[in-house]
Amino acid sequence: MRNIHIPLPESLYARLKAEAERRHAPATRVAREAIDSWLSAARKVALHREIAAYAAEFGGTAQDLDPALEAAGIEALLRRDAESK
Repeated sequence: MRNIHIPLPESLYARLKAEAERRHAPATRVAREAIDSWLSAARKVALHREIAAYAAEFGGTAQDLDPALEAAGIEALLRRDAESK
């Protein structure tokens, strides 16, 4: 485990302490969980942007989807629809 010193404005420190007291947990644990949660959410946003950029650039091209796989997917959907009737 590594330590880091982060100066906090008084209002943020008070909110952190209040949340820690509410949870009956050390403020360091609450801060660690908050940082981990924020970093996970930021990574999801970045990944979504990367996928959207790739889709915008390559959608409808040969790199979009393997034609054989696409045909198999369409066949499976048609078969499922026919079986459900």
